[in-house]
Amino acid sequence: MKPQFEHPVCDECRSRLGNVFCALTTAQVSEMDSEKNCSIYKKGQIIFNEGNKPAGVYCVNKGKIKIYQTGEEGKEQILRLAKEGDVLGYRSLISGEAYSGTAAVMEDATVCFIPKRTFFDFLHTNSDLSTQMMQLLSHDLKEAEARLTGLAQKPVRERMAEALLMLLEFYGTDKEGAINAVISREDIANIVGTATETTIRILSDFKGEKLIDLIGKKIKVNNHQGLVKTAHIYD
Repeated sequence: MKPQFEHPVCDECRSRLGNVFCALTTAQVSEMDSEKNCSIYKKGQIIFNEGNKPAGVYCVNKGKIKIYQTGEEGKEQILRLAKEGDVLGYRSLISGEAYSGTAAVMEDATVCFIPKRTFFDFLHTNSDLSTQMMQLLSHDLKEAEARLTGLAQKPVRERMAEALLMLLEFYGTDKEGAINAVISREDIANIVGTATETTIRILSDFKGEKLIDLIGKKIKVNNHQGLVKTAHIYD
């Protein structure tokens, strides 16, 4: 017999305390708890598809997710990554536009869905939440602009080093000191905007230069400052 799925309780959810929904009042937390739907997604499953119209927002309780666009030849370009506590689909919902990317699960995930009506009620009645959403949207715009500049101006080796530093900061490290996520070489290539073969070659070069170690499918950063220098990142 399969164990019964226990829906996350918003009032006890640590993920909520780390995202924009921490601004909700006690009554709003209770309302969200009663209105939301939660689902378990397995690796590779799609949460929403590029081109579909949003009907609400998603909050990641557990797991790791990628949001990507598909090019004319079927190649993915990863736009952003999401983990526990992140909110998905809010930009398209607020703008009234279709999803600009597809959200797919990289590691098994539990994701909660908050309906459009409930989300907009919170925005209209909670100024703290509205402020946090504006800050989040501004941050995302800044990140998108930086990414476009990097793709246009930086050589692939610099972009690879910067991507590894981003993954390290985003996911943290496991008990072995490796980046705490299993990310395929293809997904890394789709983050950087290059071919998988190029990704494998550069990672091998970085290992030879003692910048990183490869532990199975995981990557351990050995020389943080060396990667910063390689990425040409300056304060």
